[in-house]
Formats: sequence, structure tokens, C-alpha cells
Amino acid sequence: MKKILTLCLIAYALIACKDESKATPNDIEIDSEIIEEVKDSVATIAVEEPIKKTTKQIKEELTAKGFTTFDYVDEKTKDTILMQQYFMAFLKKGPIRGQNEEESAELQELHLAHLKKMYEMGYADISGPFGDDGDIRGITIYNVPTLKMADSLANSDPMVKAGRLEIEIHPWWAGKGFPLR
Repeated sequence: MKKILTLCLIAYALIACKDESKATPNDIEIDSEIIEEVKDSVATIAVEEPIKKTTKQIKEELTAKGFTTFDYVDEKTKDTILMQQYFMAFLKKGPIRGQNEEESAELQELHLAHLKKMYEMGYADISGPFGDDGDIRGITIYNVPTLKMADSLANSDPMVKAGRLEIEIHPWWAGKGFPLR
């Protein structure tokens, strides 16, 4: 029975394909409204590309938000580089490290969620642990205008609140827009 049903389906598919008329380019009607919509959407896509800001505009925006900046002139190239102050938080071993394995794992989850939230909200640009087992466990670079704000955000980390980590923050300068490589 399965074989007969399969053969019938194959035969039907062949007949259906054979009877379908083939359209030539001249037979196809083109709706001019659809073409205009496509043109409009292509134009919209082209217009929606991000507009690049000048260094002056970026500096003005940062200054308006309370960030500290300065211009650095490269002696060799004579290029002017906009420098921005960030805050580097060193996460160091804290005094309370006696949590059991379950508590440590839960704190680690909360710690990672906190760092993810800081990144998603635009407050932290990069975070990560160090690869050794030293007293300094990792860093977070805060992209905020003041030391007070960086300190508040860093100290709201559940690991810090639990005493498992301590924070040490230093102002840090970097060229605006230069990626890690």
C-alpha cells in the first residue's frame, strides 16, 4: 500500500510540474507601486547608515556629560588624538573568602550578571579575570565621568558586597575610539 501511495504522489508531482505554464519576461506584469516601495526602502536603508561624528563633536558630547578629556598631539604624525579618562577597577582578593563551594558558585553567577549588566548599560567597556592566582583577581574598565560613579558601580558588585573581593580604582587615560588588538 505504501508503494502505491508513493508512486501516486510521484506521478502527481510530475504531471503538476509538466502542466505548469512557463512565463516569459514579457508575460510578467510589474506593479509600479511595488517598484517604488522597493526604491524607497533601498533609499531608506542608504540614509539610515550611521553618520560619523567629528572628533570635535565627540569631545563636546563627552564634556557635556561630565567626562574629562584632552587632546594629545602625536609628535611624529602631528595627528591629534582625543584622550578620555576612564576608571580602571582592580578586583582584589577580599578578606572574606570562607564561603563554601555552593555559596562561591552563587556569588560568581551574581558577579558575572553584574558585570554583564554594567557592560549592557554602557558603564563598563571591558572586564575580565587575570590568568594567575595572585591577589589581583581581575579588572573592569568603567566608562563613566567620575571616580565617585565608578566606585559606586564597582562596590555594588555582589562579590564586593560579600567581602570576597575588594576594589581599588585608578583613573586611566586612553585614546577615544582606539580598539584593542
